[in-house]
Amino acid sequence: MYLRRHLSNTLRKAMSQFPAVLVTGPRQAGKTTLLQHEIGNDFDYVSFDDPVERSFALADPNGFLDRFGDKPLILDEIQYAPELLPSLKLRIDKDRHRNGRWLLTGSQQFHLMRNVSESLAGRVAILDQLPFSISEQLGRGTLPLEQILWNGCYPEPALYPEKRDLWLRAYIQTYLERDVRQLQNIRDLRAFEQFVALACARHSQEFNSADFSRETGVTLPTVKSWAGLLEASYLLYLLPPFFNNLGKRITKSPKLYMFDPAIVAFLTRQPSAEAALSGAMGGALFEGLMVVEAVKSFTNAGLKPALWYWRSHDGLEVDLILQGKGKLVPIEIKLTSTPQPTHLDGLKRFRVLAGEENCEPGILVCRVPHEQQLPFGITALPWQDFPAWLRQLIE
Repeated sequence: MYLRRHLSNTLRKAMSQFPAVLVTGPRQAGKTTLLQHEIGNDFDYVSFDDPVERSFALADPNGFLDRFGDKPLILDEIQYAPELLPSLKLRIDKDRHRNGRWLLTGSQQFHLMRNVSESLAGRVAILDQLPFSISEQLGRGTLPLEQILWNGCYPEPALYPEKRDLWLRAYIQTYLERDVRQLQNIRDLRAFEQFVALACARHSQEFNSADFSRETGVTLPTVKSWAGLLEASYLLYLLPPFFNNLGKRITKSPKLYMFDPAIVAFLTRQPSAEAALSGAMGGALFEGLMVVEAVKSFTNAGLKPALWYWRSHDGLEVDLILQGKGKLVPIEIKLTSTPQPTHLDGLKRFRVLAGEENCEPGILVCRVPHEQQLPFGITALPWQDFPAWLRQLIE
């Protein structure tokens, strides 16, 4: 089963403007499937997961590329053959005005981005293909919230829920044992496993590196390094705090969100979909799902996410702030089906501080059955409508 991805339009636009396009993202998020279904009929294809192809490319880059003549080509998992990039650069420069000839995919962001920036700067568009968005999943019909949270957004368990437990166990094990060791020389794998589990337990909370250091028994620099590793591997997203003075933004702690709710549910040992939604982690799982949906809306449009959160000294908070069409848009995220006046306090305070001329009244994303107008111009929006609202705002 193939669900058309929202990135496909951005991909075609990038192909019309750049000689090469790199689609990066986490493993098994659908990068190869996207290219093969949307573009594949017009392109030759080679995967560097194949050790024979990888050895050929590493030993004789020009001979490898000569095999395909003038045909457009998909090079899958290019991070395994970085030696090919200088030869690719020379061929691009010989025919600089031919756009959309080379399509690349890659999963490991640290090394991949360094190699690409050194070899193909100005010649390649870089797009992020993340797991399914909510709207992509809802494109195949109505899905209950607990099912999306339980099965997650990776294509395999989302489309084939019966595989969920085995798939998640294998995915986490493969990530820890294969990808991590290739990205960083982590000596204490047990401590790193504990770090990943702790990140899941602190999903949707402020990232306190000192707290992580105490819990895992590793140094502060190691904690920050591992958090960067999870970010580069598309397992974790750090949402920065909002300040009027942008220069102060780096002095406060970000909020931590794991990209996929199924991994959170799995590593926090939730017993069932219903228990995950109704239990202590329910609000955090719901908030994370909405925040990551906003991230995906930006990346699917080929944009860097312009997202923040805000917290006052007396504890008022706005879960998400977007840069909209000339104004800031504050968003509160609550699992409730019955909006209460206290749910609006953070939105009201933030708008006063930001200035009504600079800030929209805001929205409350929750489980109301239909859109409702609340006091102070605030709108209660059903969670199912949030993805379409995001796309309209960003586009």
